[in-house]
Amino acid sequence: MGNLRTLAVAAASLSVAAAQTFQRLGACPDLGCVLPPDQSDFLPGQFFDLRLEIHAPVNGSEAFNAGKPDEKFTVTIAKEGGKPKSIAQFFNVPEPELEKWDFHWYEDLFAQDAHTPSFVNVAAKIYRKLAIYEPGNYVVTLSYYGGKTTTANWVVRPLDTRKKAKNVILFIGDGMTTNMITAARLLGHKSINGKYQSLMQMDKFPVVGHQMTHSLDSFITDSANSASALYSGHKSSVNALGVYADSSPSYFDDPKVETIVEILKRTWNSAWGAVSTASIADATPIALTGHSRSRNEYGPLVDQALNSVTNYSWTNQGGPDVYFGGGAEQFFPGNASYKGKDYYEAFANAGYDISLNKTSLLELGNSSRALGIFCQSHFPVWLDRNIFPANLATFKNDPLGSKKPALDLPGLKEMTLKAVDILHARGGANGFFLMSEGASIDKQMHALDYDRALGDLLELDDTVRATIAHLRRLGELENTLIIVTADHGHGFDVYGGVDTKYLAAQDDDRSKRAAVGVYQQSGLSQYTSPGSGSGALSFDTGPNFPVTWDPRYTLAQGFSANPDRREDFRVHAAPRKVVSSSPGFDADDLFVNAKDAPDGFVVNGTLPVSESSGVHSLTDVPLFAMGPCQETFGGVYSNVEVFYKIANCLGLARPDGKYKGKGDKNGGWGGYKTQG
Repeated sequence: MGNLRTLAVAAASLSVAAAQTFQRLGACPDLGCVLPPDQSDFLPGQFFDLRLEIHAPVNGSEAFNAGKPDEKFTVTIAKEGGKPKSIAQFFNVPEPELEKWDFHWYEDLFAQDAHTPSFVNVAAKIYRKLAIYEPGNYVVTLSYYGGKTTTANWVVRPLDTRKKAKNVILFIGDGMTTNMITAARLLGHKSINGKYQSLMQMDKFPVVGHQMTHSLDSFITDSANSASALYSGHKSSVNALGVYADSSPSYFDDPKVETIVEILKRTWNSAWGAVSTASIADATPIALTGHSRSRNEYGPLVDQALNSVTNYSWTNQGGPDVYFGGGAEQFFPGNASYKGKDYYEAFANAGYDISLNKTSLLELGNSSRALGIFCQSHFPVWLDRNIFPANLATFKNDPLGSKKPALDLPGLKEMTLKAVDILHARGGANGFFLMSEGASIDKQMHALDYDRALGDLLELDDTVRATIAHLRRLGELENTLIIVTADHGHGFDVYGGVDTKYLAAQDDDRSKRAAVGVYQQSGLSQYTSPGSGSGALSFDTGPNFPVTWDPRYTLAQGFSANPDRREDFRVHAAPRKVVSSSPGFDADDLFVNAKDAPDGFVVNGTLPVSESSGVHSLTDVPLFAMGPCQETFGGVYSNVEVFYKIANCLGLARPDGKYKGKGDKNGGWGGYKTQG
């Protein structure tokens, strides 16, 4: 990409001034906004919207032009070496109508404390469903206020129309870091004299890379915009899915960018699916088709998955071929479903077979599209489904909406293998794309419930192992690019060992800390040694999982970003809640939960006292690759590069976007069996 960034240097230096805690609009450091902003990349033929905004602050430090936005702004686009043209002329689209609105924001914490917002009046336009087919550098120039300009330098990536992988399976361990993988390996795999006798499946992948997860306007990301980066090749803002967040009142009119499955369906007519142990409307699965500034618009986002984009016509691809997960409250009719509709019925009317439990999942045929929604909200975690099954009876998560518990639950492995069978049958020669998410690695790390998080990480690795074996049986392994990665990380690590019996016997916090052993006192893992625990927690859950979940000598593990908490380092028989409110204090003034780890000691937090859980961290996250194009995934790169690497392997960079179905005029697919 060496010479493709030559136009971006000056603009990049201007954006430095935008680094601040509170921002008027994250992608817009100036009073004139171009969205997609400076430094945006595009796949040739990828659909996107262009939003232009002119801001006129009414008050505050930015007050300008008496709060009257320039309504006669102009905008041009020029390919490097070419003459500027108007957007309407360049894309051969009509000029859109002018829009006007206002919004407010807080300039800093002092303004927020004083309840003194800054108000901004806006004049705006949006150009819908554009695409650039010719690779190269492009400059978009917005001119306003009689001489001010905002410039966005765009890069359209090189063409790559040859399909080198028939299938792609993208496994996402939500929140998973290298440190967590290391800890999970210690729990599930026996070592002798410092040498492991078995390894995680992802340890065996031939190529390892690392991706940087920064969002567009924050160096700490969340699962929405990080998923958008992986799926679309475009950075976004916290909570935003498949859009560049603008300042408009609506959550659904922001400028959108086309995702990997939307392009894949349009280009090759491949099958695609999503599997998750979270609600299927949660950020990671729903971002495959979701386009909204707010990840919390669950009902409308489910409707988008089936019926395409809310508020205007994009490309209705007819919904996924496979959709397995939780989140039943968005499907049975009621307050949580979109407009109160019955989405089980809507999917059934669209030709989907419906499954609501593990038994019916395994009985599904492979020829029809399938919707499997197995509980309300997120799945109970692997540890509760396999080690503490009595906890399942405490959930009120029946997929039909009753107060009963969902007890006949599949795991990530059963859902993923069934999804592969259906997608293999439905995709046929056109192949398939599958995203499979181990969601509660993240959710349980937020809760500082490390054993539950690591149990779900081991479940993900077990699923990867089983999927590879299944693809081999189907004769598809050499045709399939398999990626295991994360969307972001947490500041988790293991720093020693703990004698939990000694810790419980001490009377005060300072004495209890003596139970933590460091360096040579950290000892060895007892998770893989039968009889090393209390006896009640020794299990046979198969190879690659712990034999004992509550050994006397356990891991000293913790977080760098956490609320006040109490630690005894033992497995929690019930899901963990580390903080609680106290009588006489505000509801968001949280203290250590006295019922959590009562034999432990207090660890002071590092977050505002209103935060009830741990938060994400800056850490780069690992990516493991095997199969066609595996060699392209080594090194360290931005998360958007994952999209472009997959897109190139699938031949999605089209010169005109019109090819669809088997092969193309450039010689068909070829190259499936060419490993890196």
